[in-house]
Amino acid sequence: MTDKSSLAAGTLGGASVRTQQSAARGLWSSRWVFFLAATGSAVGLGNIWKFPYITGENGGGAFVLVYLGCILLIGIPLLMAEVMIGRRGRQNPDGAVARLAREAGASTKWRVAGWLGGLTGFLILSFYLVVAGWALAYVPTTLSGGFNGVTGEASGELFGALLANPLRLILCGSLVLAATMLIVGLGVRGGLERSLRFLMPGLFVLLLALVGYAALNGEFARGVEFLFVPDFSKLTATSVLIALGHAFFTLSLGCGAMMVYGSYLPEGTSIAKTSILVALADTAVALLAGLAIFPLVFGNGLEPGAGPGLIFVTLPIAFGQMPLGQLVGGLFFIMLVIAALTSAISLSEPSIAWMTERFGMSRMKAVLTSGALLWLLSLGSVFSFNYWSEYMLFGKTFFDSLDYLTTNWLMPLGGLCTVLFTGWVLKEQTVREAIGIGQGGLFRAWWLLLRFGTPLAIVLVFLNLSGLI
Repeated sequence: MTDKSSLAAGTLGGASVRTQQSAARGLWSSRWVFFLAATGSAVGLGNIWKFPYITGENGGGAFVLVYLGCILLIGIPLLMAEVMIGRRGRQNPDGAVARLAREAGASTKWRVAGWLGGLTGFLILSFYLVVAGWALAYVPTTLSGGFNGVTGEASGELFGALLANPLRLILCGSLVLAATMLIVGLGVRGGLERSLRFLMPGLFVLLLALVGYAALNGEFARGVEFLFVPDFSKLTATSVLIALGHAFFTLSLGCGAMMVYGSYLPEGTSIAKTSILVALADTAVALLAGLAIFPLVFGNGLEPGAGPGLIFVTLPIAFGQMPLGQLVGGLFFIMLVIAALTSAISLSEPSIAWMTERFGMSRMKAVLTSGALLWLLSLGSVFSFNYWSEYMLFGKTFFDSLDYLTTNWLMPLGGLCTVLFTGWVLKEQTVREAIGIGQGGLFRAWWLLLRFGTPLAIVLVFLNLSGLI
């Protein structure tokens, strides 16, 4: 047999193995479902809770413009790389990276990129559940009129009372965890796909309804101006780096979610087109959230730069004063719970896929094991606001330490490992075939960004965190 025929046989054999493994693991039924799943992973508390308040803190339109540039130059290239690795490897992130490293003749120690992503997603989910629990707790409070006529001081006291009640926090967080584990326990099509077909359209409908309400009852023109008219005098170097970091965070990059979702992606689906659509949808949700929130904030004489308390302290004041505020506020927090749930589903999947494939566990056993560990770890975040509030780790509570470690260090580090692995370890021809965008100008632009631009941007984030710039 000639070298060429041997190569062809090996390629066909590898494709056959991947096809068999895909059938065993399950696949999304269509590109549309993958789009919903990946968008659900990206859309979460970062879009509806974090994006509005960091935009408010950093001057509005100019910050939004920089953020959009970061999505284009960093988010989309890395998103494509993660989905490509997942589909090519057809395993959990750890196994997928190891397989591609072997194909490239490189050390399997590169699997740390996948392993780190899975660990990061697991740690994020442990405190993410707690924040999702806050939103869930606010649903009945808002619908029952608990914020009617509330003042700024009283709103802060209500939020403080919630944080000081560990039993209520545990109950609400446990309900979100139980819903997450139930969905992922039913498998790719029976659980993930079926739930996302309902949750994502529902999220968009609620968000559009809230934007419509804000247009009719808030200072919509002022909100639009704040979001889309740039004032570069308000932009600082720190603002640019915050936009850079959030572009990374909002697309669920560096936490294994997109790799494992990519591993369920059918062959023949365009990774480039789907990744761009996911990034556009994620960005659209963030901007729509801003259009729903800022007109109400301005219309009620509140400040857009209220910080992390914008959603849980400032907005309830507006809901308590506006017409139909109970209903609108209740719908807002329901939307926040749905957004959190879609991200929680994706963050839980890498660890479950890893346990089933690495240790041969049944899916349900892996779900129960993962859920029990997550629940125990989440108690640390719950107690950070009450029993353990005075205990500090490097000057931060347990909750703040996990948040800071994962979102500021582990996610960018995992992303950096991924772009270095894809751009400098894998062979260009292999990547071109796997990504499926030919060898024209689009591939060259993506390849250059992935090899040089994206790593440089991530290094800048690290330098900023280290206080060096």
